[in-house]
Amino acid sequence: MKYLHHAIYVNAGDVVEVVLDRAANVQLLDPANYENYEKGRAYRYCGGCATTSPVHLSVPESGRWHVVIDLGGGAGYVMATVQVLSGSLAG
Repeated sequence: MKYLHHAIYVNAGDVVEVVLDRAANVQLLDPANYENYEKGRAYRYCGGCATTSPVHLSVPESGRWHVVIDLGGGAGYVMATVQVLSGSLAG
């Protein structure tokens, strides 16, 4: 499975901004769910199919998180940038 991956450390209330060049799945996963994603098991995430850009995902709790961007098995490539906006700047 091909995908873009960004490991980040963020605080609760921060917002992850993802800018896409095309529609894609954008998911924010904790470490356990990222491991499940990698192994093809069921997992939970914040986000989903994004048809417009930028995408803003609110971070539910502080810690290490993983941003995964993929085409859901579709052909092609996606380019994306990931930026963390602090909670005080995101509003």
